[in-house]
Amino acid sequence: MDVPPPAPAVSMLTSMRAKRWFTDTPVADEELRQVLEAGRWTGSARNRQPWRFVVVRSHAVRQQLASLGAYAGHLATAPVVIALGVEEDAGGEDAQFDAGRAAQNMMLAAHLQGLGSCPASFFPAANADRAGVLCGLTPPWRVRTAISFGHPAPPPPGTSAIPTGRLPLTQLVTEIS
Repeated sequence: MDVPPPAPAVSMLTSMRAKRWFTDTPVADEELRQVLEAGRWTGSARNRQPWRFVVVRSHAVRQQLASLGAYAGHLATAPVVIALGVEEDAGGEDAQFDAGRAAQNMMLAAHLQGLGSCPASFFPAANADRAGVLCGLTPPWRVRTAISFGHPAPPPPGTSAIPTGRLPLTQLVTEIS
């Protein structure tokens, strides 16, 4: 499949990368509002909107959230974190997928404003339950994901354990004619 170079909008989408290191500069209220609006306007199955967004600025709570995921350390150092509360029962089988759509939209909105972001997952289920408690949510709401937001800082020196790059389309796409 011969594909032309990406259009400018696609280039903006493909340039977004997870940012795990942030400066001390606070995220402005208007920047945060734009991120939250992008989440609010995300589509969902049957327009159920099975999510709630908990804005976490408390350093103590961010540190506790950071301890609930194997790769969640960046939550402790970000100026602001948004935890995604999901009501899986009312949201149906699509609830977590829809929450992922909202998370991606918020991350893209942050990227368009020059902010960095990175998602973190809370597993096992007891960690997700603890995250919900820390965020003031009670069942049926559950927090499996939180996203750090802030002004990007350079990563510390050293080699990352996380691979870079993407598989080529030839390995990802199958076409049926």
